[in-house]
Amino acid sequence: MHLPHLFARRYLFSPASRSVVNLIAGLSVVSVAVPVAAMILLLSVFNGFGTLIRETQSAFDPGLTVTPAQGRTFDTAAIDTAALRRLPGIGATGCILEQSILLERDGRTATATLRGVDDAYGAIVPLAGAVAGDARVRIGDLDRLLVGQAMAYRLGIRTLADADATLYAVRRGTFSSLLPFENYTRRTVPAGGIFRLDLQTERTYVLSSLRLAQELFGHPGRASALVVGLRPGTDPATAKRAVERALGPDFRVRTAEELHASFYRIMRYEKWAVFCIAFMVLVVASFTVVGALAMLIVEKRRDIATLRTLGADTRLLRAVFRREGLLICLLGAAAGVVLGVGASLAQQHLGLVELPSETFLTKSYPVEFRPGDLAAVLAAFAALAAALTNLTVHSMVKADNRR
Repeated sequence: MHLPHLFARRYLFSPASRSVVNLIAGLSVVSVAVPVAAMILLLSVFNGFGTLIRETQSAFDPGLTVTPAQGRTFDTAAIDTAALRRLPGIGATGCILEQSILLERDGRTATATLRGVDDAYGAIVPLAGAVAGDARVRIGDLDRLLVGQAMAYRLGIRTLADADATLYAVRRGTFSSLLPFENYTRRTVPAGGIFRLDLQTERTYVLSSLRLAQELFGHPGRASALVVGLRPGTDPATAKRAVERALGPDFRVRTAEELHASFYRIMRYEKWAVFCIAFMVLVVASFTVVGALAMLIVEKRRDIATLRTLGADTRLLRAVFRREGLLICLLGAAAGVVLGVGASLAQQHLGLVELPSETFLTKSYPVEFRPGDLAAVLAAFAALAAALTNLTVHSMVKADNRR
């Protein structure tokens, strides 16, 4: 069983067998190592960006979101929040009311989604670390706004000392074309803070107190969703099932990832699309192994004839060169793994490649190495190496039909 491996190792490493074929075999190792390393690094970069997006959105989305199964709002008294907080893994709970509004300041206008939040919202969604100014949306009887950095730029807010904005919301009831201003509820509210998250959230959402939102939208005592915070270490799926059992069929419960299910699905598709593209590059690069193996078989014609004379059958000869091809692929894969994993871990822990801090939410390229990605790359390459090596050897080393 060790004889094919012995021959393959001597053909590749023996000082007496140095030739152009060995040089080409060395280049084949490099040509395999580079795409393997690139695949590992690309998947790690996708993982890093996915984790960054999840962390950014977790700063704005709660662990669980409860919405009515029918309709857009529900009576806040319809849910026993005290009973929910007694469930395992459930932390604080709070109500929010969301609806589209028009903002106007000094002749500048912008559309946004106003999210009215209650006093418990800060314990569920910790925004304080991402807010310049005061993160509170209500101080006593004074209501204030939290606007995103992108929205503040659109409205021309340069300082919080003078940052009043007028909010317009469509009034519930009949619509009059004769008196258009009567169709809107209007409030002028100062901005108390500016939050900095991802660009989409910054230019979409404006936060206010739940009381202001209920008055502005004409929904006293009602909310559009109940947000639920989870204790550290709690599995969102397990907590979701517990809340669903407690609330019954009248409410729909979703985790933070389910709120953006289509977005995360697209990210997974993109990741594996990049995997397939990089794998095609690896397929092309692996043909150098085919060339090196074919040239070696041609070079060793005399050795093949000698081995046949000594009694070696076709199966043994094919095993020798099959081991030779797999050995070249193994060396290339090992070098690629060292390069790819090393570069990924170095970037993940040291942040060697930096990004402009004023443009992105992180100072360096986000990278997250996962052993599952390494296993996928090695499994795909192992199947490719076995297929190419077997096809090459089977076509080059013919069966001996002299009987």
